[in-house]
Amino acid sequence: MRWVIRSVVAILVLLVLSVLHYTLPQHDIVRVVGTENRRIDFGENSFFWSGPDVGTAPGMQRDVFFIQTVQPNGKPMVYRNEDTGWGWPPYFKLNSHNLQTIANSLASSAEAPKWVAITHYGWRNEFFTIFPNAIALRQVAGPDTRIIPWMSIIILVLLLALAVLIWRMLAQFRERMIDPFVDQVGDRIDDIDARADQARDRARGIWGRFVAWLATWRGKPRR
Repeated sequence: MRWVIRSVVAILVLLVLSVLHYTLPQHDIVRVVGTENRRIDFGENSFFWSGPDVGTAPGMQRDVFFIQTVQPNGKPMVYRNEDTGWGWPPYFKLNSHNLQTIANSLASSAEAPKWVAITHYGWRNEFFTIFPNAIALRQVAGPDTRIIPWMSIIILVLLLALAVLIWRMLAQFRERMIDPFVDQVGDRIDDIDARADQARDRARGIWGRFVAWLATWRGKPRR
């Protein structure tokens, strides 16, 4: 039973960490090499795409902006550029068209690179055709620019504080409500056991007296 509880806890922790890693903002230093607008037919991976732009009718296909980049190590990285609107995750992004224009203006070549910090969430998975969603971008001095993820740090600290608060509330609820109730139930069980023992003792006494009374009716042995 204990290993089952540990397995469930491990799965829940892994699920929470996966959601946080997917949702929290991340920062990449890249060089923009191009942009495009592509018609996408959504299928089994539709969960990893945002909804349609605010004011646009929903459907199983729509145009999606993409930002094509190259990382400092030379590897390509492609980001989608979709509005999140009022849905999840709560970035309230409504400026995908403006962001696409900024990305176009920051495109550069390998001979005269412009390094850009892209803030995004999500994962890149080629097998499932999943792209991270770009939230913001700005030009930086170079590929070695260090960006401190203050927003992620603040969110994690707030979540940790909330988890500690909930744990303390549950601990106090257990101390004030559950533990006294369990002790009361235990006392009642002990009292019931004690009364049962007394009843058994009385029953044995009554049976003993009854057997002794029956013995008085037996005839005395003849000489």
